[in-house]
Amino acid sequence: MATKIVMPRLSLTMKEGTVGKWYKKEGETIEKNEPVVEILSEKATYDLEAPASGILRKIYIREGATAQVDEVLALIAIQDEAIAESKLESEAPEEHTGKADRALASPAARRLARELNVDVSLVKGSGPEGRIVEGDIRRFAEEGHESQVRIKEVIPLDGFRKVSAERVSASFKTAPHSTLFMEADISRASELHEQHKVSYTAIVLKAVATALKEHSLANSRLVKDKIEIFEDVNIGVATATSQGLVVPVVHNACGKNLQEIDSAVIELAAKARNAKLTKEDLTGGTFTITNLGMYGVEFFTPIINPPEAAILGIGAIREKPVVTNGTVKVKPVMGLSLSYDHRIIDGAPAADFLRKVKEEIEKILVT
Repeated sequence: MATKIVMPRLSLTMKEGTVGKWYKKEGETIEKNEPVVEILSEKATYDLEAPASGILRKIYIREGATAQVDEVLALIAIQDEAIAESKLESEAPEEHTGKADRALASPAARRLARELNVDVSLVKGSGPEGRIVEGDIRRFAEEGHESQVRIKEVIPLDGFRKVSAERVSASFKTAPHSTLFMEADISRASELHEQHKVSYTAIVLKAVATALKEHSLANSRLVKDKIEIFEDVNIGVATATSQGLVVPVVHNACGKNLQEIDSAVIELAAKARNAKLTKEDLTGGTFTITNLGMYGVEFFTPIINPPEAAILGIGAIREKPVVTNGTVKVKPVMGLSLSYDHRIIDGAPAADFLRKVKEEIEKILVT
């Protein structure tokens, strides 16, 4: 009796997940409870274990593709079990291809359509009930309907990329963004960076954590008609990975010294690069920072990570003339960009919070 591998529900609100990586290939032997596929959800990365021992007979959802909760991802059969090809075909769900999902097409036709760069939704099917078969795809392409612009590469909007796109879109549609800009003298921070080998991200994170205790409105969220101010200060660090943007969280940032924060940031970044972040690493954030300084960007407009109230962007470090007590000196300065939800925070308190962050950066200590 063949056993289905289905998309698990990793949270109460989860409706779909993405296949990150298959640890087994079709035809390979697998043992029950052995990790078989990596599942990516909005909040966690999870290794799904095989529900039975046998042969991984058929994979229906490719790496990087999205599937609904309880949708069949693959089929396991016992050793030497004979399964008719018609059975395998009947088990296969319709593959997801964005707007083409509305078209009735066989999995084989969809695969060929991807290879030939054909939009399935534009093809007229010749099969039963208008079902699109491989021949329809070939004819459509041969008639010259294929794209006239050569495509170098196709990058699916799925996995973390899809989650990130959905979140920033929802954030910009829901929260009225406003952004403030300020520069901070990082002479002291530069000394700590060199002497103690701590990152500038960790230095800013420590300053933000301290500032949030005094300016708690920036450490809040809007729920219906109420503003909920968080007791905890858990700061997310936007991190770019090969799979897209993720935001692992440094929990209890106020309870950590600078070196502890730096160690936490390094550990989370390594886990993000290796796709090993857990649900706990990705949840519970109350504020986010994002750093584009390494790309030479001085100021930018970061998009709020919902449902948080604000996000701080870290810009590039530049040496500039600074007037101190009537004397001009060249000092290293860092650009800071604060985007905030104007439904929660007005301009004046947002500016006061950013000024506090600047002050904390300029007087930062190791402890």
